[in-house]
Amino acid sequence: MNVTEDLSIISLVAHASLLVQLVMGLLLAISFISWYWIFRKFFAIRDARLRTDKFELEFWSGGDLNALFQSAANDRHNAGGMERIFEAGYREFTKLRARPNLDAATIVDGARRAMRATYQREVDELESHTAFLASTGSVSPYIGLFGTVWGIMNAFRGLSNVGQATLSHVAPGIAEALVATAIGLFAAIPAVVAYNRFAHDIDRISIRWESFMEEFSNILQRQTR
Repeated sequence: MNVTEDLSIISLVAHASLLVQLVMGLLLAISFISWYWIFRKFFAIRDARLRTDKFELEFWSGGDLNALFQSAANDRHNAGGMERIFEAGYREFTKLRARPNLDAATIVDGARRAMRATYQREVDELESHTAFLASTGSVSPYIGLFGTVWGIMNAFRGLSNVGQATLSHVAPGIAEALVATAIGLFAAIPAVVAYNRFAHDIDRISIRWESFMEEFSNILQRQTR
């Protein structure tokens, strides 16, 4: 092999020690999984935002609440998060209002608790698997660094059998070890960027849902009078 072939990425990976190759394989697997969830969460959050926009437009257009409730109840699996929150609150409101001897505060409080429970489920669904992205971003560089340290140790151990060490002797071993760090950063950087972006977007959507719950609770309170 000439020097260029010895220092190509494929050659460095192929000639790395078994442990370093296992570290590289683990990091590549983590990277593929993180990219899978990056795309999944991107489309899920975008869908939640679009459905929230659509339902807010329908709700504040002055439509009949009973019609909105029937639409949400009949197609609950395809409804957005805010629509399911509305459906849960209005369902509980109609049940409690049909009971005698219940004051307005109790009825509205029951509807608010039902919306809060649905809200928590919806937020948990949006936040699911984002912790994996955070773990990938924090742990992957250290896994890559472990492979690098191990590879450099092997490279210097090999020099003990060489009478006169030159750059040509040590360069391939160090280069193949540094590939592990590069793969670790390749896995970590997109995961960190995606996690921060998703956390920001989920926080904004959850604030909109919380604001809707308060505004809808005020509407229900006026209807009990």
